[in-house]
Amino acid sequence: QVQLVESGGGLVQAGGSLRLSCAASGRTFSRFAMGWFRQAPGKEREFVAAINYNGGSRHYADSVKGRFTISRDNAKNTVYLERNSLKPEDTAVYSCAADVVYSRSLTYEYEYWGQGTQVTVSS
Repeated sequence: QVQLVESGGGLVQAGGSLRLSCAASGRTFSRFAMGWFRQAPGKEREFVAAINYNGGSRHYADSVKGRFTISRDNAKNTVYLERNSLKPEDTAVYSCAADVVYSRSLTYEYEYWGQGTQVTVSS
């Protein structure tokens, strides 16, 4: 079992930056690939970014490439999502997820999920 807790959400103006964190506990964090997803009001959950167990591989949704960066610190059991040049359409609940498999499929179903943190980007 892995427990995931996101933090760092809030209100930010368009063009601003915000870093989200996801702290993991339970099982060995360094064994897991990690992903970030988001869900805007009235929309389905969508993939944002993912990173493999040691940070050597990463991939992103086209909508965030060049603006968002996923990273991890296995010594702190934490994965991050640095988001720059934020747009109002980035407003969503952002959730992190964990799985022993690192998949580049945008629809891969991760096993463990956090509760999410709200991010609102004002125009």
